[in-house]
Amino acid sequence: MEIARAPRRMTSLPSWLLAQAATASGRTVAAALASTGAHRTEFAVLTALDESGPLSQAGLSDTVGLDRSDMVRLLDRLAEQGMVVREPDPADRRRNRIALTKAGRTRLRTLDGAVADAQDEVTARLSDAERDRLVSLLRKLLGA
Repeated sequence: MEIARAPRRMTSLPSWLLAQAATASGRTVAAALASTGAHRTEFAVLTALDESGPLSQAGLSDTVGLDRSDMVRLLDRLAEQGMVVREPDPADRRRNRIALTKAGRTRLRTLDGAVADAQDEVTARLSDAERDRLVSLLRKLLGA
């Protein structure tokens, strides 16, 4: 729905506006990542490993909110590309941990740049202070 043509009652609803903004910003980020040959799940996994260090597959699935069977397929692909490695968990040798490789960190820097450009595009109509305030309010809404 085009916002300029939407009923005024709709455009006064925060939930409706958030949904419209999420849809538009999601498309922008997806396009930016696609331009590098990536998907948001790849970005999420690499980011989680960079920030948390090695994680179990189950822990990684929970962290990024990806179904465990989908996670296995994604990790297989990332491992084939040399972005991650599976290593034995020192606390439980029956389990593997997933770790980011040097190539994965390099790839993440590329993805960080694409996502940063997308954020600039999404928030282009806002000042830096407004963007910071928006992030703060959204985090508050989400209980972060």
